[in-house]
Amino acid sequence: MRIRKDKDFISIFDEATGQYIRSGTFQDGKETAQDPFMASFPELLDVGVMGHCIHGKSGLCLKAGVECYQDGLRAGAPNMALEDFREIVRQCGGNTYQIALGGCGDPDQHEHFPEILELCRRAGIVPNFTTSGLGMTLELARLCKEYCGAVAVSWYRSPYTLKAIDCLLRAGVRTNIHYVVSKGTIDEAVTRLREDSFPAGVNAIVFLLHKPVGLGSQRQVLRADDPKVKEFLSLACAGGHRYKIGFDSCTIPGLVAQSSEIDMDSVDTCEGGRWSAYITADMKMLPCSFDNQQQRWAVDLRNHTIQEAWDSPVFEEFREHFRRSCPECEYRQACMGGCPICPEIVLCDKHTA
Repeated sequence: MRIRKDKDFISIFDEATGQYIRSGTFQDGKETAQDPFMASFPELLDVGVMGHCIHGKSGLCLKAGVECYQDGLRAGAPNMALEDFREIVRQCGGNTYQIALGGCGDPDQHEHFPEILELCRRAGIVPNFTTSGLGMTLELARLCKEYCGAVAVSWYRSPYTLKAIDCLLRAGVRTNIHYVVSKGTIDEAVTRLREDSFPAGVNAIVFLLHKPVGLGSQRQVLRADDPKVKEFLSLACAGGHRYKIGFDSCTIPGLVAQSSEIDMDSVDTCEGGRWSAYITADMKMLPCSFDNQQQRWAVDLRNHTIQEAWDSPVFEEFREHFRRSCPECEYRQACMGGCPICPEIVLCDKHTA
């Protein structure tokens, strides 16, 4: 159990369960009902250790109907060097609770994957990651059981998807499924939710909105007025499933605007640039991984520390979206106007930037 006192709030993180609790802000020594806006250092870092992707190069993402926002089909950069990752961990020790390993490819296929996991745990940081499952083995799954808080398998509708889930469950790993919801996949999502037909034994199904970044096309973007969206959200929030249901923060505007089932206290809005950040394989720090192509808010960690990047004017510029968006909306504290990088994915017809 780790307890961290920030400028005006306290956070608690349980490494064993992944449970996270954050207090309201403190004024004059007393806790208020006001949620803190940001941390003084990222509590979660999404570290893109992969510069290229075997799965993406094979065309299997597109074949499965998933248009990778990391552009895995065309990307060909080197993976992150172990020494670079070591330096990230050194700077994060004592401040960051979790590192989500990612980037353009499957982190479990990194040439230094075991060392990366060990470096995290030595620094008191819990590693997690998402994989296509293409290269997953029982040996790798046992390594995940030893070091990782959880592992997510992207839903690619293939034998290797099911094999990876089986390997992880057999090894006793807390296993989630990441399902990208788009115009092309929402019908399947509705059917599987209605029939409760995702693989048994998984911890959670986490639905991620399709983003028009990288290989992601505009034609697959869901719209707020699509009746299928309301049906999907209603089914997902109805309860009674064999597994937990989760959503990425990009879905939150749709949840608060279109679902009467949602508990507002359970909603976590976008944390990019406020509680989390992304680091590319070549050491650029961004508020969010969705900016990985244009890198409009990038800070080069070859020239700056993580703390300097976090405190930089470009990160402050990114945060301004959350401070000023949708000022008249009763739900603004819950969603803060949605995604500043891809405003077209905001599933709320009242959205104002």
